[in-house]
Amino acid sequence: MRNKRIQLLTEIQQKREKMIETARRNGMASQETVRCSQELDQLIFEYQCFIKREKEQKKSMRVSFREMILSWKKAVV
Repeated sequence: MRNKRIQLLTEIQQKREKMIETARRNGMASQETVRCSQELDQLIFEYQCFIKREKEQKKSMRVSFREMILSWKKAVV
């Protein structure tokens, strides 16, 4: 999971740099710059979804662990 996060962040940075260079070379409203911007938006969205899923999985694991501990306590008592 950590590798996926690093990969997405790397892709975001590379796309950002490409978009800036394209805007300098062709202008902010050029088709190529707009396309890079849209691709960057998509990468950022994917990253946000990834982080959200990661947080939900951690929360689910904590709840499951808590339930397991509580069931052990009931079994012991």
